[in-house]
Amino acid sequence: MNDNNYCVIMAGGVGTRFWPLSKTTYPKQFIDFLGVGKSLLQMTFQRFEQVCPVSNIYIVTNELYYDLIKKQLPQLTDEQIILEPMRRNTAPCIAYASYRIKKRNPDANVIVSPSDHIIFNEIAFIEHIKSALACIDKNPWLLTLGIRPTRPDTGYGYIQYNDKNRYIPDRRIYKVKVFTEKPELDLAKKFIESGDFLWNAGIFAWKLSAIFKAFKMYLPDVDELFEHIEDKIGTPEEKPAIAKTYSLCRSISIDYGIMEKAENVNVLSSDFGWSDLGTWTALFEQLKKDENNNAIASQSDVFTYKTSDCIINTPKNKVVVVQGLKDYIISESNDILLICNKNDEQQIRQFVTDVQIKKGDEYV
Repeated sequence: MNDNNYCVIMAGGVGTRFWPLSKTTYPKQFIDFLGVGKSLLQMTFQRFEQVCPVSNIYIVTNELYYDLIKKQLPQLTDEQIILEPMRRNTAPCIAYASYRIKKRNPDANVIVSPSDHIIFNEIAFIEHIKSALACIDKNPWLLTLGIRPTRPDTGYGYIQYNDKNRYIPDRRIYKVKVFTEKPELDLAKKFIESGDFLWNAGIFAWKLSAIFKAFKMYLPDVDELFEHIEDKIGTPEEKPAIAKTYSLCRSISIDYGIMEKAENVNVLSSDFGWSDLGTWTALFEQLKKDENNNAIASQSDVFTYKTSDCIINTPKNKVVVVQGLKDYIISESNDILLICNKNDEQQIRQFVTDVQIKKGDEYV
């Protein structure tokens, strides 16, 4: 295993679209969605243990989740847990982690990954990650992983690549033409037909020197804020310095801030069975179904009658009876019960806002 390889796992999101199961106090990445005895974060961590020394894996999360991180990943030192005082999207998150790693190894190769994705073929995934690290070890590129699409999905961003500009040592790596935001269905169909578009998985690889150069060129205001407090990182002065830095830093994604603008971006065309598990419908697709195509992700006793194509998630020690529903989300968590048509699940964010206004933060 290469001691020069590092990993940054981003674990600060709230997962509002999975409310009420995912709440601010216990968000999506800490939940065992698949019933395997491990949270999404724990599964992500264990994958990267096969690529990087455990001491080289960093978790970036909101300071609210320090105790959850320590409980689920007790092998981590406090130095490996990077606490953000507020959410500022992925670019500040990556800048902070990069300066933390620079203190230990300014020549590091870094993989950056979300904490809440599902990987079905872990052997293939590890092979792709090792290929990505081998590539950026020899090239000053910003590399992203793109998933070969299986359907015209409107829930993902897309990456178009130049199929005439390949990296010869690994012919799955192409020069990126353009990043595209989540498209309408007709446009997504055209992307699939063209054959040169990939889903944007939000997994990146680069040398520290390459990402620092990109920050200075495309996000100099963000870089200057963190560079200004670089000498305080790893000292007792770090926490107040970071609090001030984040209060001054704008919220911006690494995709919009750097990846869509940089000239040295390449993509590794990947196929390892991937889902970002972004919605209840995405979870429904991954779970086992009964004879009526219901996904019952529940430890309680569930009885269904004339009910089909539903996802039912309820706590243990409950008896749940569902009659006459089709294509519904039924989820109970603590004092909250959600019953929502799957076709309307995009409204869950609005439901959360309405509940927060009327009932307060404890329900969200």
